[in-house]
Amino acid sequence: MALKYAGIELEHREIDLRNKPQSMLLASPKGTVPVLCVDGIVLEQSLEIMQWALGKSDPDGWGLVDHSIAQTWIEKNDGPFKILLDQYKYPNRYLDLQSEKVLSAVNDLMLIPMETSLQDSQYLLGSKMTWVDVAIFPFIRQFAMVQPETFNTLPFPLTKKWLDKQIESALFLSVMDKYPTWSD
Repeated sequence: MALKYAGIELEHREIDLRNKPQSMLLASPKGTVPVLCVDGIVLEQSLEIMQWALGKSDPDGWGLVDHSIAQTWIEKNDGPFKILLDQYKYPNRYLDLQSEKVLSAVNDLMLIPMETSLQDSQYLLGSKMTWVDVAIFPFIRQFAMVQPETFNTLPFPLTKKWLDKQIESALFLSVMDKYPTWSD
């Protein structure tokens, strides 16, 4: 989304992670996605790619945020929330965990703070979209998709509205094309 927003033209290569093309592994030996190869550099993390794109073009000021608050959101999302999300998405891998306890932990860690933050505006850091909304949105979307019926019953109307706004946005819809799997 950040690349599209910044107007960065690119060649998209859809990768089958069970059958990684040699060209990908030559560019990025760690063999994970995303990978952006540009200007003689290789970026292998979503946040690095977002920051690079916003450094090239940031027409609406997505990067103009309180970096301390932004970092707090990202640390929660990329650390404990991702762990809880995996536990929630793959309960067969975590047989000793109870999904109700994981759901409660997600509520406390992310959903209650999001709902509180969204009391004052329609975005996490204020009155306009920022890179933090874009960075966190895919993970909240994944969480909501695990058990949609359960998510719909949760008492977080502002968070649900924020999520729906992201899902229905022209920007998101413009990057959700299906691509054929790349092979060398």
